[in-house]
Amino acid sequence: MATGGYRNGVQKPPNLRTSSSFKSKLPPSNTRRSTPASLAADSVSGRVRVAVRLRPRNAEELVADADFADCVELQPELKRLKLRKNNWDSDTYEFDEVLTEFASQKRVYEVVAKPVVESVLDGYNGTVMAYGQTGTGKTYTLGRLGDEDTSARGIMVRSMEDILANISPETDSISVSYLQLYMETIQDLLNPANDNISIVEDQKTGDVSLPGATVLEIRDQQSFVELLRLGEAHRIAANTKLNTESSRSHALLMVHVKRSVSGRDDEYPLETQNRSNLVGNLRPPMLRKGKLIVVDLAGSERIHKSGSEGHMLEEAKSINLSLSALGKCINALAENSSHVPVRDSKLTRLLKDSFGGTSRTSLVVTIGPSPRHRAETASTILFGQRAMKVENMLKIKEEFDYKSLSKRLEIEIDKLIAENERQQKVYENEIERIRLEAQKRVAEAERNYVEILEEEKMKCQMDYMESIKKLEEKWTANQQKHAINGEVQRGAVNEEVAELKTMLQNETRLRKAAEEEIQNLKTQLLQFSKMELAGGSTDDLSLPEVLGEESRQKKKLEEEVKVLRSQLAQLSIEANQARSYSDSGNSGNALLGLDCFTPLNHLRPRDGSNGERASITNLHEQVGLQKILSLLESEDANVRIHAVKVVANLAAEEANQEKIVEAGGLTSLLMLLRRYEDETIRRIAAGAIANLAMNESNQELIMAQGGICLLAMTAADAEDPQTLRMVAGAIANLCGNDKLQTRLRSEGGIKALLGMVRCRHPDVLSQVARGIANFAKCESRASSQGTREGRSLLIEDGALPWIVQNANNEASLIRRHVELALCHLAQHEVNAKDMISGGALWELVRISRDCSREDIRALARRTLTSSSTFQAEMRRLRIEV
Repeated sequence: MATGGYRNGVQKPPNLRTSSSFKSKLPPSNTRRSTPASLAADSVSGRVRVAVRLRPRNAEELVADADFADCVELQPELKRLKLRKNNWDSDTYEFDEVLTEFASQKRVYEVVAKPVVESVLDGYNGTVMAYGQTGTGKTYTLGRLGDEDTSARGIMVRSMEDILANISPETDSISVSYLQLYMETIQDLLNPANDNISIVEDQKTGDVSLPGATVLEIRDQQSFVELLRLGEAHRIAANTKLNTESSRSHALLMVHVKRSVSGRDDEYPLETQNRSNLVGNLRPPMLRKGKLIVVDLAGSERIHKSGSEGHMLEEAKSINLSLSALGKCINALAENSSHVPVRDSKLTRLLKDSFGGTSRTSLVVTIGPSPRHRAETASTILFGQRAMKVENMLKIKEEFDYKSLSKRLEIEIDKLIAENERQQKVYENEIERIRLEAQKRVAEAERNYVEILEEEKMKCQMDYMESIKKLEEKWTANQQKHAINGEVQRGAVNEEVAELKTMLQNETRLRKAAEEEIQNLKTQLLQFSKMELAGGSTDDLSLPEVLGEESRQKKKLEEEVKVLRSQLAQLSIEANQARSYSDSGNSGNALLGLDCFTPLNHLRPRDGSNGERASITNLHEQVGLQKILSLLESEDANVRIHAVKVVANLAAEEANQEKIVEAGGLTSLLMLLRRYEDETIRRIAAGAIANLAMNESNQELIMAQGGICLLAMTAADAEDPQTLRMVAGAIANLCGNDKLQTRLRSEGGIKALLGMVRCRHPDVLSQVARGIANFAKCESRASSQGTREGRSLLIEDGALPWIVQNANNEASLIRRHVELALCHLAQHEVNAKDMISGGALWELVRISRDCSREDIRALARRTLTSSSTFQAEMRRLRIEV
């Protein structure tokens, strides 16, 4: 490039009159907006900014134009430029910036390229381009490396310095491509072998890309400078009359910047914020993608001035054709034409986003002062004037950095897994401690109980031995006394002895019964210990109850001992009377009062409830199912409750259901719903009906006997969540029968199911969601078979708002059923418009992307892609599945 010393410029001669022409440079109000109205909400208007830079005279011009004044006069303070027509007339033009020949490279960068670089760092596309005649300083302005003089660094080098200074190497990245457009062929300056790169245009977004170009990562300034030096070495240049190193190709430097920025809460959708709260406020960082294009255009030239011939002539033609195509595009954009000839040249295709697109564009037009090239200078100035009328719609390019979030979540998951393992170990240790403590307490209670039993046993044995001893002494005394009375008393004595022997035998049996009772108590204690360790049944007696029972048995034994003692006292009195009677000579009478002796009552065994209970499964075999069902009509409320509990448990087993129905159990259960208002009876009866409703033949019987009406009435009156859960479960089972759809709806089944959502209990909502899913599945199946037409009965009954509201419910079971219901409703095309107006389309899109179950995700995707109505709406909203 030709260079020369900078000068102050030529003073205007005093005899020159003021120019009569003044070019208004404000863009007209009808400037072209290239972005559709649908994107205006997230776009920013940005006019192409144009700066003009004057090159100082070079050595050749100083000699040839010594007697002529410069054809250009600059007024930088007013941002004006005057182009002289002659000595007395000139045209005035305004630009965004007017840079004199003394302007430093740093100032040129700050006013032309720095705002664009800052926009690129904020996530916008940016373009910096130099346009002008050959030899006016375009390459000097843009591509000067500044190896010897750092102040001479061009826009390319300074832009990369700013970008590297404002990014984080750990989270951000910079990649660079360096290309040249030579003879309408795109060549790679970083890999000369790649000399025919094709342009690819995205049909949806209109973005232009070069997938075949070499892309290199940049980590520091030195590597970037080496890259530029390599590219400049491969760029085609030639010696012309206007420039010793004239560029014969257009050079394009493409810099792609990806920055990770922390987003504010208001930048995230509500759904994303809710999910982030579930994972410990881990929000995905925003990833902003900006692209900077620095374009060093080849200079426009006139053949008779540049002296090009041969192959250089063909190069000049190609350059002028591409620049002419660029000028036509800018003219069309400036005039707001309906057609912009972008496809006339590869240069205009590459710069499609820079003029009339979404890029922030700065253009520096370079001119020379020589009056010999006034026509070329005027053409360059007019090009800049037209470019100032082009308005772009700037659009930020940012997206969530889900890869970074995924890595952070993996780390968080690993931490949670480790913490869970630690908590699990602590939990297991605590369980083991509690178990050992329970074993210790049970062993201690067992020892205490055994000691008490031993004490009671010893006391009973001592009382028993004392009583036997007294009886034996009394018997011996009586025997001695009767021996004196002679043979007459022998028969009476023999009777008394026989009775005493009987009493002794009875006492012996009592002792054995007491020992057996003690053994039974030990056995029960062992069973109690086992049940205590296993969690125990709530129906078994606790240790205080066992001890209380033993205290009662002890009191009974003490009372019986008192009776025995009173009997002994009575025997003694009667013996004394007999002795006195014998002394008075009545030797013929025997001992009286033996008939008053009665044996001790045996200890009663424990109640049957402490033994092993008969299972409910075999209960109807022992008692009889018909007898159990008859108890449902008992006048005693407790009897009815216990009877319906037995029937409900029997109905839980499929083998018993047919027997219950044949015996009239279904009719009896429906009678309970109809007749009684007791909440317990209704709850258990509804649960039994829900169990019976799992059988298809039973479902038709329930409907035939008016069961759905009774269930609907019960649902309307009940307030207890468990009762509502049972009723909802029964209706949900009936919803899965294809034959009962219309009747179920006509008898109020769907209304009753939706009415139960007033109880916000998760179990009730889960059964409601299951019923809706079953009903929607049957409707979908009927529609696909051609047996049903028209809108869904669920939608007609107003179920869609609740379905959409709970499609993302926190409870996984509710969410899964609702997601299935949405997918089945969407399979029938006639429901599509209602679902779109009700907001179901967004939920279907979310299910197709984020559902945890692969089968439901696949069903949602298949449903969306097969529906023409959904497809049209998604195209309108620009949603992709």
